[in-house]
Amino acid sequence: MLFMKWVLIFLFCCPVHLFARTVYLDELDTRYMVQDWGYPQVNKSVLGGPLRVAGVQYDRGIGTHSISRLLVALEGKALSFSGWAGADDLNDFGGNMEFELIADEVLVWTSGVLHKGMPALPFCIDLRGVRKLALLVKEGGDGIMYDHADWLDARFETMSGIMAEPCVPSAKINEAKYILTPQPSASPRINGPKVLGVRPGNPVLFTIPATGERPMRFNAEHLPDGLTLDPVRGVIKGTIRQAGTYNVALKAESSWGSDIRMLRIEAGDRICLTPPMGWNSWNCWGLKVDEQKVKDAADFMGKSLVQHGWAYINIDDGWEAEQRSGDGTLNGNAKFPDFRRLCGSIHDKGLKFGIYSSPGPQTCGGHLGSYGYEQKDAATWADWGVDYLKYDYCYYSQIAPAPTEVLIKHPYVVMRQALDRVKRDIVYCVGFGAPRVWYWGQEAGGNQWRTTRDITDEWNVVTAIGFFQDVCAPVVRPGQYNDPDMLVVGRLGQGWGDKVHDSYLTADEQYTHVSLWCLQSAPLLIGCDLSHIDDFTMNLLTNDEVIAVDQDPLAMPVRKLIRPEGQVWYKWLEDGSMAVGLFNVDPYFILWDQAKGETVQREKTAMTLTFSDLGLTGRFKVRDLWRQQDLGIFEGSYSTAVPYHGVRLIKLTPEK
Repeated sequence: MLFMKWVLIFLFCCPVHLFARTVYLDELDTRYMVQDWGYPQVNKSVLGGPLRVAGVQYDRGIGTHSISRLLVALEGKALSFSGWAGADDLNDFGGNMEFELIADEVLVWTSGVLHKGMPALPFCIDLRGVRKLALLVKEGGDGIMYDHADWLDARFETMSGIMAEPCVPSAKINEAKYILTPQPSASPRINGPKVLGVRPGNPVLFTIPATGERPMRFNAEHLPDGLTLDPVRGVIKGTIRQAGTYNVALKAESSWGSDIRMLRIEAGDRICLTPPMGWNSWNCWGLKVDEQKVKDAADFMGKSLVQHGWAYINIDDGWEAEQRSGDGTLNGNAKFPDFRRLCGSIHDKGLKFGIYSSPGPQTCGGHLGSYGYEQKDAATWADWGVDYLKYDYCYYSQIAPAPTEVLIKHPYVVMRQALDRVKRDIVYCVGFGAPRVWYWGQEAGGNQWRTTRDITDEWNVVTAIGFFQDVCAPVVRPGQYNDPDMLVVGRLGQGWGDKVHDSYLTADEQYTHVSLWCLQSAPLLIGCDLSHIDDFTMNLLTNDEVIAVDQDPLAMPVRKLIRPEGQVWYKWLEDGSMAVGLFNVDPYFILWDQAKGETVQREKTAMTLTFSDLGLTGRFKVRDLWRQQDLGIFEGSYSTAVPYHGVRLIKLTPEK
């Protein structure tokens, strides 16, 4: 009866138009559909299976992924658009999704939240006079971005031809890349983390991050026994034998002046007491990564980024040999002839080295995984000198074809136990953001856990990932971080076979991206080509006051407030101040004039921050962190204009 009710509504709303031509959605150019994972599939699901929703199979449609978008040029020629929308049955985790239809920037239909097992919903909209129609699939608010979504038997009734249009990357909007970060002073300034976690008996490597003119001399008073300092390079090495808390006074001195700051070394059972900062090979090089590309990245970081706290050089997938040696060791392939040598050269620069693997028989890229060899691989990595492991959930479905939370967690516990048996501090990233990973990831012994699918440099992807992190924020604490994936800034894309390009995010969107990740105490891992980095990207990566929000020792959970004009994210800092981001967030992510290739200027939005909404009373000094400028003393509220898709990142300090 319910089905017949929908059919009658469907026929009433969408009668057949005399002389109209039917154009099916799957007849349009699906290359113009943008989605965050995989490619849209014609007349099959995104994984290649039949289009099936709640047990009902459909012959025609588009299998896509949340999130996705398609812009269709109608130019007033279409009469109606009808069909069905639903969550494909081939969804491992059954996350939430939402379909939307937007006609000339007006929301005309929404499915509401759907998930696997729910019947497909019919839609029928009148398109007379509509120039452009956007088809969106959005993440449904639970943060599970694995949702396979289907547009089913979708068709246009039209009096003439229609066509899909390219969703031009948003970098076409406000293309000027303006720089906010001031140049560092010539005088020494010590940056980076204020706390370091190490395990007694394991090797320690820490480079004092300091900006200023060189040459510079370093000193460290009250270093614990077993550690030594290179006074020229500022590199601390050695091994602490005795557990305890050590307060070390760091000093950097040059002809321009000096700076002193305390570093608390916690020698115990916890490491990674501030979020890791570094580089990962995937977003630029993918499976094409090789030793020289890694060396080039390490050279640049050692010269230009280590002064700001960037420390890790991480190889993603694509390093593994085709088979293991007779004793089970997995060495590098021809692109990586000697990992011990490579790792040593990176350590010599005062940097740390990371590796990649998967708990299944294969990695995501089809190379050998660690299944059945967990202890052997952990011992091998420790022998090479590995400091970081990204353990990406791929092909474990061959072991556990019906995944549950317990089954997904199990291989991560196995690797955690293997890492605990080697004499090396290895930061452990639980990969692949399966449901509720922010709860079981810490139970599995992770220092960080991927809460999402892979990120791409599309505004709708960045916002769908970044602005839902409040769901998982309460679990954040020192040594345990939500990981919303890498920073998509700089030059990206070659690893996927795409043309290398500057990030499709506008300047304002990139400021939003970095600000939001720092407020969330997220790991900061860049994936760009460091050999071709521009001044704008350097400005994003070298603002020490912004980075300090991410590296704050408290690692307090961030909170979110929704306002009609945008969103407010805030967290407490160790010094008693509060970091606040005011974000101008567009609700639909569609810029309609892009299809013409025009530059679109969007107006700034006035936003007012009411201090009582944050639980604050009294007078506060407001500081703009990107510009590193004090804005004055405010009581009760602070108002500012926020750029389209942009941010104002400020610090509120109680007036003394």
